[in-house]
Amino acid sequence: MIKFGFKIKTRGGTVVDKLTIAARDRIEAERKVAQIYHHCEFLDCYEVQPSVNEDSLDLERAINLINRESDPGPPAKD
Repeated sequence: MIKFGFKIKTRGGTVVDKLTIAARDRIEAERKVAQIYHHCEFLDCYEVQPSVNEDSLDLERAINLINRESDPGPPAKD
C-alpha cells in the first residue's frame, strides 16, 4: 500500500491539510477521501514517502525484541 497526502476543501469551505490515506493507487485514495468528505474539492495530492529512519528503527526494535525473547538470560551463579 502507498500513502497519499491530500489537501482538500470540504463542501462547507473548510480546508483540510495533511490528510493521509493508504491505498493501492491515487484513484483509490481519492475515492476513499470522497467517501469520507462528500462533495469535497481536491486542492493537492502527493505521495507520502516513508522516513528511512522510522523504518529502520522499527526493524531494529523488532530484532531486539526477538533477540530478548530467544535469549535465556545470564547463567545462574552457583
